[in-house]
Order: sequence, then C-alpha cells, then structure tokens
Amino acid sequence: MTFQALLVSKDDDAAAVLTPVLSGSGVGVQSCGYPDALVRLTEQKFDAVIVDYDDPHSAALVLQNATQHSSGNSAVTVALLSDKTRVRNVFGAGANFVLYKPITESQAQASLRSATALIKRERRRGFRVAVQVPVQLRLHNGAQNGEPNGPEVEGILLDLSEDGMDLLSAQPLCPAAAISARFALPDGGGDFDIRGEVCWANPNGQSGIRFVDLPDNLHTSLHAWVTSNAQELPPEEPDPVSECKLTDLSLGGCYVETASPFPERSGITLGLKVADIEVEAEGMVRVMHPEFGMGIEFASATPAQRAQVARFIEFLTSQPGTMPELLITPRALAADDSYVNSGQPQEMEDPLLELLRHHESLSQEEFLQQLRQQRNSEEVASQ
Repeated sequence: MTFQALLVSKDDDAAAVLTPVLSGSGVGVQSCGYPDALVRLTEQKFDAVIVDYDDPHSAALVLQNATQHSSGNSAVTVALLSDKTRVRNVFGAGANFVLYKPITESQAQASLRSATALIKRERRRGFRVAVQVPVQLRLHNGAQNGEPNGPEVEGILLDLSEDGMDLLSAQPLCPAAAISARFALPDGGGDFDIRGEVCWANPNGQSGIRFVDLPDNLHTSLHAWVTSNAQELPPEEPDPVSECKLTDLSLGGCYVETASPFPERSGITLGLKVADIEVEAEGMVRVMHPEFGMGIEFASATPAQRAQVARFIEFLTSQPGTMPELLITPRALAADDSYVNSGQPQEMEDPLLELLRHHESLSQEEFLQQLRQQRNSEEVASQ
C-alpha cells in the first residue's frame, strides 16, 4: 500500500533530501507551491502534508486547510523551520512534527521515522469496511459511573474499523456525546456492546463514533472481522521506535531522549524491559522537542500497574548505570485528556508529571534545565 504526501516548498534542496527518504518508506511525494496546495487539499486525500515555513502566513494557511479537509484518518503534518525560536508557534498552528533547516539525510530519516509510523497507524485506524446492520444506541447524558441513562435510538451501521464506525441514526447525535452501541456482525462476526464517543455528527443523523475503553478481546474480534471482510488488506502495524534512551521516570510519566520523538498529544505504547522485569504502559506525549526527545504522561493505570512501574523504578535505583531496553509504538495521532492519568491520587507528589503538564511556557532549554534540577534534587535526597 502506497501512502501520499504533499510537499509545499520552494526549497529545491529540501525537496531533494525529503523525497527519496519518504519514497524509501513507501510514501509518494507530490510537490507544489502554496496557492496550488490549497487547491490540491480540497481535491485529494493526503496521508501527510509537509509545509515550508519560509512564508509563515501561507504555511499556516496550508496547515489550517490540511486539518479542515482531513476526514477519517488524519493527515500527519510536518513543518520545515529555519528559526528554532518559532517552534512553539508552529506547533500551535497545527504542525505535528518540525524539521529544522537546512535538512540533512540522516536528520530526515530519524525525524520522519516517527512520522511514517504514525501515517501507517492513522491509515490503519481509518481503514473501514462497509457493512449495513441494525445498531441500538443508548445516550449517557451525564450518567453516574459511566452507565447509560439516556433514551434509546435506533440506527444503521454504515462502515466499521478497529477503532470506530460511521452510522445513520433515527435522530441526530451531538458531537462529543458519550454513547453505548449494540450490534451483531454478519457471517458469525459476533455480538458487540461497545462504548463510544461521537467525533462528528450531521443534522441528517449520520455520525462518526470513536470507540472508548475497548477491551482487548473485542479489539481482537473487530480486527479479525475487518481483515477478513476487507477488499484489500489494511496497512501493517507500524514498527516501534527503538533508538531511545530513558532519562527520567516517575509513577506518572517519563522523559525519553530520541531523534525520533512523536508529536505532542499523540497516544503511544511504551515497553520497558530490564533483567526479568517488563512493563508495558500506554501514554500521551505531553512535550516534544524536535530531534531531541519527548515527555510522556502515562495513561490511567490500575493500582497493580502502578505497583509494576514502582518496582521497575526501585530496581533501576538499586542498580545505578543500568539502561533498560525501550520500545515506543504509536497508537493514535491525537489522544484526549481522558486517556491519561488525570485521576492520579492528589496526595501523590510527582514533580516530573507536573513539569510535563505545564511545559507550554518553557523553551526547550528551560524545560531541560528544570528536568536536570529535579534529577539533582533526587540524587541529593537519596544520599
């Protein structure tokens, strides 16, 4: 399966570096100027949009249109930037990744490794199979304990993916509404009772639903059904990023040095291994420093999972200099705040997590300075 990227730049040197790197990862490249890009975004679907910030106003307009015209799986956005002091502004304008100019081949390969992994993951998440079966919806309407207490609504399932579905309901749904959905797939595909959130909704009753808290067994069943009923196979799962160094770790999060960081607010799965201890944790990237590293907040965890992380930290503390194996795999380009550990006990102090959550006002140098200060304070306290 070939992916498509739109490269919006007048810089021939940058295009000469990026095009072969992307092509080597199975991503075809179309190049154009700023005005032509706005037209192409309305006419074609792109998996990635790469825009040069030599013209900041035009670049911001392209990023805005790339987001507006993205439906189903989202386009991964990359900004080419000469002025590093503008990186926070560029992220705020909608860029997922930043490549600093002038761009070298090794830099492009490292930075685009994570971008390509997310392109594959987003295409996989958006890979849908048409199916028309009845679906019974129940609205939550602010229910206690997450139990549905709203009216029942009849609908028809239109298409299905591993992570969501499109449907047509007897009455319009409200965006961001929490729902429960029951349906049975044909040909022995099984019965499903799934919680979800309305991502978008039209007045005619057509809506897009994102599944929430999907159990592993249901995800496996959906994956099997989608794969066996698809006219073409969905993209393969992306390979994890392995060139990572864990520098800071707490019960609530961690900081990882890597030339291939994932975007802020992206959902990831992090695998840690040292000796006979293995920890797998899901999380959200809270802060991303291009070409250097990222800070990750762990997703909501059970007491058993927190105990596992605590045991991992205790082992690393008792074995100075031990470097754990680390693998990071993308789960979604955008994760919402309900995904992460917002319910962490208030009495649990976690300076690292607080730094990750309040990084917006800090430059990369200021953030890393505070990170080093925390590290030194912990070393003094442990002596």
